[in-house]
Amino acid sequence: MSRLIFLLALMLVLDGYAFLALRNWLSLYSRGVRTAGAAIYWTLAVASFAFIFLNVFEVTESWSNFAKTYSRAAVFILYLSKVPVVIFLLIDDLRRGGKWIMDKVSPVTDRDVSRSRFLSKAALVAGGVPLVTLTYGMVRNAYRYRRFAVNVPVKDLPDGLEGVKIVQISDMHSGSWTRSSPLHDAVRMINQEEGDIVVFTGDLVNNRSEEMLPYVDIFKEIKGKYGVYSTLGNHDYGDYVQWPDEAAKVANMEQLYDIHARLGWDLLRDEHRKIDINGHRLAIIGIENWSAVLRFPKYGHLDTAVAGTDDCDCKVLLSHDPTSWDALVRPDYPDIDLTLSGHTHGFQFGVDIPGFQWSPAQYVYDQWAGLYRKGTQSLYVNRGLGFLGYPGRVGILPEVTVLTLTKA
Repeated sequence: MSRLIFLLALMLVLDGYAFLALRNWLSLYSRGVRTAGAAIYWTLAVASFAFIFLNVFEVTESWSNFAKTYSRAAVFILYLSKVPVVIFLLIDDLRRGGKWIMDKVSPVTDRDVSRSRFLSKAALVAGGVPLVTLTYGMVRNAYRYRRFAVNVPVKDLPDGLEGVKIVQISDMHSGSWTRSSPLHDAVRMINQEEGDIVVFTGDLVNNRSEEMLPYVDIFKEIKGKYGVYSTLGNHDYGDYVQWPDEAAKVANMEQLYDIHARLGWDLLRDEHRKIDINGHRLAIIGIENWSAVLRFPKYGHLDTAVAGTDDCDCKVLLSHDPTSWDALVRPDYPDIDLTLSGHTHGFQFGVDIPGFQWSPAQYVYDQWAGLYRKGTQSLYVNRGLGFLGYPGRVGILPEVTVLTLTKA
């Protein structure tokens, strides 16, 4: 309850303060325009408060996934856009405060301490940037799949394994999807690669296995020459749900395992598969979620997963959380050539162009998107096929990765 009160108080402060910029900007217009602008502004504010209360009393649980997802996103974008407005107004207030103090010190000087129309306009423009950007990212980029292709150098790679193509997807978060038609495009994009191996590196759902049920018939069409392999992510275990009892949580997991089977995906839970390719053995190893970050679970047992792979010519590990690479894989398993991860989504926000990458993710994760090399080992972090929370992407697009094994 205390957090709810704090949230509502913060929203009210943002509403009141940001309105000062709007009122100042509208001051030169007719009374009708000023009234209409104020009415629209406060109607949106009241609607946002109403939505918060409907969530608290679980009224929105009966709404469609589309209505819930985009209503939450609209409130989030609306109030995030008010933050830069308030920052500009605070700058203006500091300016006005300084002039007021100077007037007290030197009262003979006539100083204008009224609010600056320039800073009020600048505040509204600053607020408009996240409003427009995040709305565009939600409308245009949520299902705008992008192909990333990289060559992965592998030490002592046999001739028979050179050129093996691995197609990776990750972080589908099917509970966030509100449309199914673009998903067919993603599957076509994956299958057009004609990958030798297709892998999925965790977070099939947000919380409950049932979220994936509407999409099984779409994604079971994914094919790989030597199979499709998958592993689990932190969201797949149902740890973020208050289940009525332990039996319900177990039943949820059993259904998730069954969904992987119905998809035709070979789910690797601390185990491996040896694939014979051109007379050589490639090991696909999969562990349950293992994170170096305390708030995420350490369920995986890599020692169990790799046992019996000593005779393999190349080892590829599926590990959802990329923090496992520096904390677990590199220190203790130098013979794992390539680790494939996801988890970060690239924060679904940033700049991702050839030669330059930036995202808030880099302040949390040392490896957050793309290919990383240390010594003879490689890590690839997939940006995710879906989205979580904010139903869109800005700069960091959903990804289908094509990795080709090459000689180092």
